[in-house]
Amino acid sequence: MSDTTPSTRASDAIVQSSIDPVVLAQALIRCPSVTPADAGTLDALTQALAPVGFACRRMPFEAPGTARIDNLYARLAGKQPGRHFSFAGHSDVVPVGKREGWSVDPFAAEIIDGRLYGRGAADMKGAIAAFAGAAARFVAKRNGDFAGAISLLIAGDEEGPSVNGTDPMLRALAAEGERFDACLVGEPTNPKRLGEMAKIGRRGSWTGYLTVKGVQGHIAYPHLADNPTHRLARMIVALIETPLDSGTAHFEPSTLQVSTVDVGNPATNVIPAEARASFNSRFNDSFTLQTLEAEVRRRLDSVGGDYELSAQYHGVSFVTPPGPLSALVSDAVKAVTGLTPELSTTGGTSDARFIKDYCPVIEFGLLGATMHKVDENVAITDILQLSDIYERILESYFNAKLD
Repeated sequence: MSDTTPSTRASDAIVQSSIDPVVLAQALIRCPSVTPADAGTLDALTQALAPVGFACRRMPFEAPGTARIDNLYARLAGKQPGRHFSFAGHSDVVPVGKREGWSVDPFAAEIIDGRLYGRGAADMKGAIAAFAGAAARFVAKRNGDFAGAISLLIAGDEEGPSVNGTDPMLRALAAEGERFDACLVGEPTNPKRLGEMAKIGRRGSWTGYLTVKGVQGHIAYPHLADNPTHRLARMIVALIETPLDSGTAHFEPSTLQVSTVDVGNPATNVIPAEARASFNSRFNDSFTLQTLEAEVRRRLDSVGGDYELSAQYHGVSFVTPPGPLSALVSDAVKAVTGLTPELSTTGGTSDARFIKDYCPVIEFGLLGATMHKVDENVAITDILQLSDIYERILESYFNAKLD
C-alpha cells in the first residue's frame, strides 16, 4: 500500500483542522461498547477523523465460534512518501459491574471537579481521543506537508479473547503490502502521575490446568485408596517453592500463582478420585512457551504419580530494547510533564504482543489507577497533556531519522 494513494493523502480537502480530545473522549465513552459490542464507537471516531483527512476503513473479523468484531483502520498520508507511524488502541471496554456502585452513569461521560468519569475513560478511550486530537493538530500545522503516513489501528476485542482484532488486522494489512515503521499503544501505563512510566515490553502469560488422578476409597482405610489431594498439595509446593528465575535485564522475575484448587467432594468420609488446580505464570524472556511448560512438567514429575496437564497460551514475552523510539517518547514526555518515564515491562498483556512482530512498539497512555473499576475516571488536564505529548512525538518522529 503506497503512501501516495490518492484517497489517503492529507492534501485532499481537509475540511476541519482540529479535534477537541475531551469532547471526543466524551463521545466515545457515551457509546457502551462492552466487548463484543461496538455501540457506535467506531462511527463516532470516524466522524472525527474523516474531516481531518483520514481514510477510515472498517475491518470486521469473525473466527469460528466467536462473535463478529468491528475494527477500524484509519490512515492519512503526507505529501511525500516516507515512514509510517501508527497509534494502536481498543474501542471496547469491560462491563461496568454493579451499576448501583457507580456514583455517576458509567456511560454519561460526566465531568466533575475537573475529572472525566465513565467506563473507558482511562482504558482507553481517553488516549484514543488524545491521539486523534494530536494528529489533527500536527497535520493542520504542516498543511499535510510531511513525508510518510499516520494511522490509527483500533481493535474491538482487546478486552475479550483478542482473536478478531489487532492480530487479524495486522495480518490482513501486511498481506495487502502495508508496512509499519513504529507504533505507540495508548494503554494506561502510568501508576500515579502522567509521565511516570512507559512500557517497552510485556511478560508472557501461560495458564496450566492440572488434574491429579487417584483411587477413591473410604477415608478410614487410606491404605486401600490413593489420595490425589495430598499429591496435588505436594505438586503445588514443587511449583512455587523455588523461583522460576531471578529476572533479566528488562524483566522482573517470572511468577507462578495458583488461582483455583478444586476437589468437588461433598463427603467427609470419602477419599476423592481426582483433584484439580489451575495456575497462571507471567513469565519473562528467560522462557519460551515450550521451555516454560517443560519446566512445569519437570517439577510435577518430581512428585510423581498419575496426572494430566493442559495449557492455554495468552502471549509470549517480548521487549523492544531502549533505543531511538523510546528516547523519542521519553523526550516528549519530559518536555510536557517534566518527568522522565521509567521504561517498564510490568503489568499484564496487551495488543503490543501482536504488533511487535511488525515494527518497534512502545506503550504510553493515561493513569491506570481506576481502569476496570467502579467510577473509572481521568483528569481533564491529563487528557490534554497526553495529547500534547502525542503531538510532540509525531513532530519529532517526522523530523528525525530513527534507525
